[in-house]
Amino acid sequence: MNTTPLLLLHGALGAAEQFDELFASLQPSADAHRDASIHRLDFEGHGKQPLTERPFEIHHFAENVVAYLDAHGIESAHIFGYSMGGYVALHLAERQPHRVQKIMTLGTKFAWNPDTAAKEASMLDAQRISEKVPKFAAKLKALHSGSDWKIVTEKTRALLLSLGEKPLVDASTLGSINHSVCLAIGDRDEMVTLEETVATYKALPAASLAVLPHTPHALEKISVQRLSIAIRDCFAF
Repeated sequence: MNTTPLLLLHGALGAAEQFDELFASLQPSADAHRDASIHRLDFEGHGKQPLTERPFEIHHFAENVVAYLDAHGIESAHIFGYSMGGYVALHLAERQPHRVQKIMTLGTKFAWNPDTAAKEASMLDAQRISEKVPKFAAKLKALHSGSDWKIVTEKTRALLLSLGEKPLVDASTLGSINHSVCLAIGDRDEMVTLEETVATYKALPAASLAVLPHTPHALEKISVQRLSIAIRDCFAF
C-alpha cells in the first residue's frame, strides 16, 4: 500500500488544470486499498495564481512546491513533473532532498545552452502568437485566468534564456541526487532528444529510463491511459 502523496507539476506556459483527466485517472477506485493522495498546483503567475513582481525562476517555482507541501501538512511527496515541472522537481531534490521521495519526469529538457535557449525563446513572442496563432493565444488566455498570458509568455521567455546561460540541473548537480528518478520521454518528442535524456539518466545515481511509444511532447496529445500506467509503475502506485 502506497501512502505517500503524489504531486503533479505542470510545464512552462502550463497550469494544473491540464492534469484534469490524468488526475481523475490516478484516483483510487472504490475497491482499491490505497491511501495515497493526489495533488497538483499552479506555479506563481500560472493558471489561477496571480503574477508577482519577481521573475520566473526555477528556484521560485521550487519555493511554490515547498509552500504547497507546508500548507497541506505534507513532509515529503512523490513528484511527477511534466517538461519544466520535472526540472523543478530535480532542482528541489538537489536543494531540499528531505521534501522529495521518488521523482518521475516526462519530456523534460536538460540540454540547455545559449543556442538551444534562444531557439526555444524565439517562439515565445506574445505579439507574434496573437497574430499568427490566434487559437493558441486564446488557449493561453483561458488557461491563465489569474494573470495576463502575454506577461506569462514574456517571463517564460526570460526564464529559458537564463537557463541557457546558467543551467541549474546539470552534471555538477545530478550526481548528488540520490532519489529514485524515472526519466520518461516520448518517442515522438520534437523538443527533447533521447540523447540528452540518456545522458541525464547516466548522470543520476538511481535512475531508470522509459521511452513511451507514439508519444509527442505536447501534453494534450499524450495518451492519458499510457501515461497513467507509466506513473503507477514508477511510483508502485
